[in-house]
Amino acid sequence: MEENQHKDGQLNIELDQEIAEGTYSNLAIINHSISEFIVDFINIMPGVPKARVKSRIILTPQHAKRLSKALADNVRKFEQANGEIKDYEQSPIPMNFGPTGQA
Repeated sequence: MEENQHKDGQLNIELDQEIAEGTYSNLAIINHSISEFIVDFINIMPGVPKARVKSRIILTPQHAKRLSKALADNVRKFEQANGEIKDYEQSPIPMNFGPTGQA
C-alpha cells in the first residue's frame, strides 16, 4: 500500500489530468442533512431548457464550515488585490428557462 503522507507530516496529493482541467459551473445547489452537506454544481446555458448536474460534492458539516471560511478568506484576498466583486442582483433561476413556444 502506498503511503499518502511524507515523514515530515505533509500530505502527498495527486491530481490527474482530467480532474485538473476542471468543470465549469454557474450554479450551485446546496442541501444538507444532520450529517452531511451536498453541493451540486450545474452548468446552465441560455436558451437550453435542461441542465445537468456536472459534479456533486458531499461534505461533513465540519468540512462544509471549513470550506465556507476558506472561500470567504480567498474572496477577501481576491478583492484586496483586484477590487470588489460586483454582486449583480439576479432573479431566481426559473425552472422553465429557455425559449418559449408561440401559437
